[in-house]
Parts: sequence; structure tokens; C-alpha cells
Amino acid sequence: MLACSELSFSYNSQKTFNFPSFSCEKGQTLLILGNSGTGKTTLLHLLALLLQPKSGSIQIKEHELAHLSAKEAAQMRANHLGIVYQKSHFVSSLSVLDNLLLANYLADQNQSKEQALKLAQNLGFADLLDKKTTLLSGGEQQRVSIARALMNNPDVILADEPTSNLDDENCEKVVQLLENQSKNIGAALVIVTHDHRLKNINKNIITL
Repeated sequence: MLACSELSFSYNSQKTFNFPSFSCEKGQTLLILGNSGTGKTTLLHLLALLLQPKSGSIQIKEHELAHLSAKEAAQMRANHLGIVYQKSHFVSSLSVLDNLLLANYLADQNQSKEQALKLAQNLGFADLLDKKTTLLSGGEQQRVSIARALMNNPDVILADEPTSNLDDENCEKVVQLLENQSKNIGAALVIVTHDHRLKNINKNIITL
């Protein structure tokens, strides 16, 4: 589903990151671990098509994505990638339901209240759909963020530090939620984090 080969990125002549090659099939979970400064955020932005690599290849379903135009990258990101950001970035004036439907709208897809309700039920916040996101707890916001990333049935889910501010019990719960939901839709799940607790949860690990 997702395959990356010999990716590199340079911010300047003194700052170049070279990343190991890896792949992640549908229904699988890949954990990318690294301390501050090892290039985790850079790699996430490359996978999310927010940056273009200096060299190397990024493929989803054998389609090469490394050097798309900005418009092509935006379309690919909207329709094939689901991103769970470290900060939620909700539209505060909209309800939970409308924030979910916005993901459909931005991908030029039909707005599916049925999909939103199904995800809300699976993730345990169906009673919150009419609330403003500013009224949600941190845990509730995280569940809505996961649902938003799944609204368009992406091929690849990218999770940015999803457990960094959680205690041990909730850390495991969030990873299980991500893994269960990615398997439900047949997506590859890539978790980028410095949280070494996840070593005990996941066996497919790359360390930067």
C-alpha cells in the first residue's frame, strides 16, 4: 500500500536527512520512532505530501507521489491520506458533525452523514455530534480527529504523536483505536512518535 525508498530531504547544505526504505501494507501498522531532531516531523511531512523530497520515492498503490505539483498533492492528500494531527485544528465555529463533513467537502466528495455517524458510534462520541469542538475534552477531541482522518476511507493513515500527552492506559487505548479503525477500512497505519512506550504495543518499528 505505502512504500518509500531512499528518501532524503535538505533544509540547507548543513541539514540533510536520509531516511531508511520501508513499506506498510493495508491493515498493517508501522511505528516510526525517533528523538527530537532525528527528522520525524520532516518524514511525516514528506509522507503527507507537504514537502517534496530531494531524492527518493514515495508510492501508494504503486503510484509515484514524490514529485507531484501542489494541486496534485492536495488532491491526493484529500482523497487517499488520513492525517491525525498532534493538534486537532478544528474549525471552532462548526459542530463536531460539520467538522467531519468538512473532510468530505475538501475532497470534493459527497458529504456523508451516514459515514460520520458510523465512525462516531465506533469511536464512542455519537452523542457529541451537535456540540462545538471547543466544548470537548482532550480525549474526545482526539477521537473526533481520528474520525475526521477516516471520513474519506483513506489508503494510508498518518498519526503524528497521538499518545505524547496521554497516561499509559489511554496511550494503549488510542493505539488500539487507530489500529482497529485502520483494519476496518483496509488502510496502512503509520504512527510517527518519540513515545517509546509504544515499543511494547507494536512490533513493526523503524527507529530514526
